Amino acid sequence: MASTTTSGLLPNSAQIPCHAVSTLRHRTAAILALPRGTTCLRRLGRKASSSAAICAVGEGLVIESEELAVDQGDGAPASSKVVLVFGGTGGVGQLVVASLLERNIKTRLFLRDPDKATSLFGKQGAEKLQVWQGDTRNPESIDPSMFEEVTHVICCTGTTAFPSKRWDGENSPERVDWEGVRNLVSALPSTVKRIVLVSSIGVTKFNELPWSIMNLFGVLKYKKMGEDFVRKSGIPFTILRPGRLTDGPYTSYDLNTLLKATAGQRRAVVVGQGDKLIGEASRIVVAEACIQLLDMEFAEGETYEINSVEGQGPGSDPQKWRDLFRAAKAP
Repeated sequence: MASTTTSGLLPNSAQIPCHAVSTLRHRTAAILALPRGTTCLRRLGRKASSSAAICAVGEGLVIESEELAVDQGDGAPASSKVVLVFGGTGGVGQLVVASLLERNIKTRLFLRDPDKATSLFGKQGAEKLQVWQGDTRNPESIDPSMFEEVTHVICCTGTTAFPSKRWDGENSPERVDWEGVRNLVSALPSTVKRIVLVSSIGVTKFNELPWSIMNLFGVLKYKKMGEDFVRKSGIPFTILRPGRLTDGPYTSYDLNTLLKATAGQRRAVVVGQGDKLIGEASRIVVAEACIQLLDMEFAEGETYEINSVEGQGPGSDPQKWRDLFRAAKAP
């Protein structure tokens, strides 16, 4: 039976002693293998990015993977990940990209209008951000060379459930949530380690009230078709189904403003499985969940629902996110 769990924070003063690092697997080998002159990121206040999940609490640093992030001191991305984001200027996608850049994770965007990337994220060096022009609705515009060195993919594409200005130019749910997802997934190489697809709660119940009202123009049906195509693709995946999206979209803001966005009082996170959740989800929370899921090995092949409620939440703490998703996993 599917289960649901809510987040809980440790007190701000809680500390994980540095000696906890000694429990890591292959810790000695990892440290001895560091190039001369590199610095192990143990001190609070040093930014670390890695394909591992890293959790800094108090004075301690806990690494939840065998990979160790090191600061090479040259401004280059410390993470070995290269993340390709589809829908990177939309409500959730722009927050995903802003957070990836802040983490110093090399990012690629696939956009219909590359100028939007400059207006939102400013001018970034090619070592941090690369932008490719194309349209997921047109498979011929998906350049295979775009996937070179890409390790992870986050898909945040979407449109409105009901006819709106955003539907102009054949931007309907069928074209975006089904055909677009099918085209981009078909183009992914087998070397991709994980795709995280943002879908929606209610996709398995689109013929039932109240979901049938939301699905009058097919948005839930087409999102479910996109999900099923991802599941059958053979690409490692995690599907995230948020509730009704709140907080944003911040599409007219710049990078600095995006990084200051908060979920207000609704920072606590509810994660479930089985398409049983009903409620709202902050775009800020959803974006953070997308990034956190990239490093959760147990989340591969899983589908989760996510909402945000009033209270303290996991923030960007990897261990708290892992605990949330692990507890929600259906037995």
